[in-house]
Amino acid sequence: MAEFEYGPVEIVVVALQNERPSAGTLDALAELVEAGQIRLLDALLVSRDQDGGLEAIEIEDLGDELDVTALELPASGLVGHDDVAEFAETIERGTSAVLLAVELVWAKRLASRFAEAGGVVLESVRIPAPVVNQVLAEASTEAE
Repeated sequence: MAEFEYGPVEIVVVALQNERPSAGTLDALAELVEAGQIRLLDALLVSRDQDGGLEAIEIEDLGDELDVTALELPASGLVGHDDVAEFAETIERGTSAVLLAVELVWAKRLASRFAEAGGVVLESVRIPAPVVNQVLAEASTEAE
């Protein structure tokens, strides 16, 4: 099988209820990593102050504030200033978010299998879960 070192990587922006990720958020990530569903490559905490200014901190640098020992980040630095600038407008003033670089393990396997068979994934489009659920709920209601 053609084996890629990395599979497709998705940048996920997660709005936080507090200034820092909760233990539950970190536990959820660790659980998905342990189950082999994703590989967390990098994580960056981005805070936007009331004036619109941004502060970005690598999640592993929060070791004094959070227990991040369960998270291994093999590609620390992958999420950078360009990513912060691209997603900054999605972060409301006075709030924080985590930018996660998540390798989609299943997609890596799929891409490897396609490559082995002579195929190449040209493009992949992600439809956010809230959109899928809303569209299907509306379609279900219309069918009734």
